[in-house]
Amino acid sequence: MTNKRTGGRWLIAALAASAVLISGCTASVNPDELPGVYRNDATGSEILLDSDGTFSATDISTDESPDPVDFSGRWEFVDSETSSDFVHLSVDDGGLGSTAGVQLYPNGRTTVEFHFDPDGPPSLVLTRVAAP
Repeated sequence: MTNKRTGGRWLIAALAASAVLISGCTASVNPDELPGVYRNDATGSEILLDSDGTFSATDISTDESPDPVDFSGRWEFVDSETSSDFVHLSVDDGGLGSTAGVQLYPNGRTTVEFHFDPDGPPSLVLTRVAAP
C-alpha cells in the first residue's frame, strides 16, 4: 500500500513540475494587446475581443454542438502561475446551452485557441486579422 501512495505522490509531483515547466516555455501575453478580431478562414469562425471587456463569437463549433453557434458575453485575462495563461469567456447569451464559461488560450501575439478537450490538441485556432 505504501508503494502505491509513494508512486501516486511522485506522479502528482512530476505532473505539477511539468505544468510549471511548460507554462514557463510559453510566450508571455500582454492582456492590453489581446483586444481585436480573430478568425479561422477555413471554418468561418470569428471572435471579437473588445477593449471594454466584452466579446462576441460567431460560427464556433463545439463538442456539445457540432453545428456552428454564436455566443457573447464578457472576457477576462487570467494570468495563471501554475499553468498556461488564458482568457476566460463568461457566456451571457448564445447557443452554448448550459455552458457558462469557456477558456481561450493565447498562443503568441497573433493566435488564440479553443481546447474543448483539455487533454487534446486545439479544437479551433483563430488568427488575428487587421481591423476593417
